[in-house]
Amino acid sequence: MTLRGERQADFAYQAVYRYMVNLINEVSTDTRVKLPSLRQLSLRLNVSISTIQYAYSLLEKEGRVYSVAKSGYYAWPLAGSQAVGQGGDLLERLYGAARLPGMVVLSGDEPALLASLDATLLRLERDLVRQYPRQAQPWTQPCGVWELRAALAARYTSSPTRCWHADDVYVGADLRGVLDILIDVLGLRGTTIIVESPCDWLILRLLQSAGIRLIELPWAPDASLDLSALERVLLDEPVQLVLLSSAVSQPSGVAMSVRDRMEVAHLLDQHGCWLLENDTYGELSFTPQTAALRDLMDPERVIVFSSFEKVLGPEAPYGYVLSRHLSGELQRQFLLRSFRLSAIRQRAIARLYHSGRIDQHLRALRRVLHEQAVEMSRRLDLHLGEQVNYRMPAGGATFWLGSTHAVDMRQVFQCLLARQVVVAPGELFSVGGLHHQHLRVSNSFLEEPDMEIALAAVGEALRQAQMA
Repeated sequence: MTLRGERQADFAYQAVYRYMVNLINEVSTDTRVKLPSLRQLSLRLNVSISTIQYAYSLLEKEGRVYSVAKSGYYAWPLAGSQAVGQGGDLLERLYGAARLPGMVVLSGDEPALLASLDATLLRLERDLVRQYPRQAQPWTQPCGVWELRAALAARYTSSPTRCWHADDVYVGADLRGVLDILIDVLGLRGTTIIVESPCDWLILRLLQSAGIRLIELPWAPDASLDLSALERVLLDEPVQLVLLSSAVSQPSGVAMSVRDRMEVAHLLDQHGCWLLENDTYGELSFTPQTAALRDLMDPERVIVFSSFEKVLGPEAPYGYVLSRHLSGELQRQFLLRSFRLSAIRQRAIARLYHSGRIDQHLRALRRVLHEQAVEMSRRLDLHLGEQVNYRMPAGGATFWLGSTHAVDMRQVFQCLLARQVVVAPGELFSVGGLHHQHLRVSNSFLEEPDMEIALAAVGEALRQAQMA
């Protein structure tokens, strides 16, 4: 089999991913099975090792495979997975279901699947290896290489008064790692903060595990925030920090209006409240954005966090933070974590920014994501009709669906597992019992041959789970 010459629309990531899913389904047994090495698959499929690595990373993230140091990748055994979905933590059940062979996983959120930069990164890394021999590379750069930090600082600078410098940027192994550091540096344990809702489950669970009290600020159906409720909370509660998205909030897929952004900035400034801005999807808005929320705030009370993963994929999992303050403590915490990051990979990413190649990539990615969203909307209308309501997402690669009838969404989840379909129930995106009538579905795999069957199954499950 060779993947060279595949039609342009069929990205190498997706082709390798589909091949690997079929391979896992073929070899899955009650015992663990070792999968082919990166080099073996590279030769077999005639694609780069980095493309194989990317596909394996996606499969590992979905829970279909796991890696063993100095040994390779293994498919999860079926034993112990047969009763998945029965009891236990809902998120664990979701991850467990995604490990089973033959599942159509609609619960994911991988925008970078739809546009590839692996060949460009690989070429840049080869050039950099010749430029920076291994013996000339520093052993440790706890906050990230200077080139990447400078590129990010330039990217976020919007004016002479709202500027960032390389020393304000800190790069860590992944988003979880940098959020852990922020929780410690900001002293958030045991405090109260406001978070938009729905909110990414990784962020919610991380904050909860640190003993932080979360007050949820729900997005309204018209894509607005209840600013009166925000003001009441700021008046009545000991809130020092608010966590909001910069441009597109996920999984709701909404973008705050200019008027709302200005009002939120005014309220936070008025109450001396810090903004912790989630910029994970900041580059994935379908329409050009005006000033980000951080650019309307007092820059002395703004901290931004993000990662490269949603734009570049799992081969660039690094998370990063921008902060003008607490530099000594941030440096100390990053040094204590001793993140072992590839200096060459970081420099390659920095060159994507300096050369403008990242902007070309983003334009292409946003265009494909928008086309996928339009097509997904057509299919939702066809298969689900009046069973769900939704807004067209303002960016990203998912749809936030609300049932038009009262349903038992856990029953929907369970019913779909029996049909080999995995969705993400809305309750995962709340800590206060919100969004029980919602679910998130991904449109990253519209070309999957079973997509039409999967959407029809969602419609049938919603009908069966209607409550009197």
